[in-house]
Amino acid sequence: MVGVGMTKFGKLYDFSLKDLTKIAVEGALKDAAIPKEWIDAVYFSNTGQGAIEGQHAVRGQVAVRPLEFEEIPVINVENACASASTALNQAIQFLKAGEGDFALAVGAEKMNKKSGEKDFSIFDSAWDVETPRENMEVLKRLEKGFDMPKDAKNAANYSMFMDVYASFAKYHMARFGTTQEQIAAVSAKNHQHSVYNNLAQYQKPFTIEEVLAAPPIVYPFTLPMCSPVSDGAAAAIICTEEGLKRLKDKSRAVEVAASVVQTGSNRKPDEVEKHLTALAAKKAYEKAGLGPEDISVAELHDATAIGEIIQIENLGFCDFGEGGPLSLRGEFSLSGRLPVNPSGGLESKGHPIGATGLGQIFELVTQLRNEAGNRQVEYAKVAIAENGGGVYGLEEAVAAITILKTLN
Repeated sequence: MVGVGMTKFGKLYDFSLKDLTKIAVEGALKDAAIPKEWIDAVYFSNTGQGAIEGQHAVRGQVAVRPLEFEEIPVINVENACASASTALNQAIQFLKAGEGDFALAVGAEKMNKKSGEKDFSIFDSAWDVETPRENMEVLKRLEKGFDMPKDAKNAANYSMFMDVYASFAKYHMARFGTTQEQIAAVSAKNHQHSVYNNLAQYQKPFTIEEVLAAPPIVYPFTLPMCSPVSDGAAAAIICTEEGLKRLKDKSRAVEVAASVVQTGSNRKPDEVEKHLTALAAKKAYEKAGLGPEDISVAELHDATAIGEIIQIENLGFCDFGEGGPLSLRGEFSLSGRLPVNPSGGLESKGHPIGATGLGQIFELVTQLRNEAGNRQVEYAKVAIAENGGGVYGLEEAVAAITILKTLN
């Protein structure tokens, strides 16, 4: 990986999807110090422009042709919230197939149309739309054994995916004893990290007590525990060994040690070790010849704070059920044994769906280059990104794992 670029994430009313794409792509080209003519293929990730703007087809061509990418493949990628990581994975396969030496993966999303307007309809199709009632019934069964507090309150309007994550949380709480305070600790930690990230949507620190006292969304989540609706774009340029030889400066290149994308499989709720992300992580570790103990820094998909707890367990950073207590102890903070989401995560950095996975990659490349400033993880040599998308049955519909490491 030789170049990365990213816009600020947030409610960017004055920027179009094309504007955001341009900023990210030009940033990646400048970072790589190569001309756009070297790019042999573009993989463009977007999830919402069909629903939001009516641009159902050729989204990538519309976004990158104004940047004078011509006569090369432009491939459109949609894989729910894992779209950007999937675009990167497909760009990697293009190079491994010997079709070129340089490929560009770019993700862009324009989710905010105008001030004060919220539209959660984009999330409604990230599961089987023919069976919405059955989908939710499967998830609600996860809540068996959980005692809802009598004073629990829900917001009037929120994405149905908050209900999905709430079911995941209630299962985890009922089985492992995870508490709302432990979930709040994840949120407070990530908001604290975001203070040092000028590209994050939010840069306001929270204490655990402030997170717990914030407006409720759906139990056990309060507002700071949930990712916002965001605009933004991110891009990455990857190359082959032959492509690397063409660069004048190779010192900032980062090796892609593994990239895995997979769907789930049928399992029972208590078979947590068969969660699709746990299985994908094992494949990625095997491909990279590494293990959880080798990871220096991680960016995980915390669309809600419980997501980080679940994924630190799936990635083998602790045993199943230990994620909550260890988070409360600060094990995954910048000063902890394994920093997770130094960018601020989706809760703070933002979650422009089609750009999220590459936003994670931008952060990890910055960390491995030792260029992250006040949020820099000391001695970062190996990094991992986990990016999930959609829902199918008891878990996400897709999991994407990327492992990066320094060349030296």
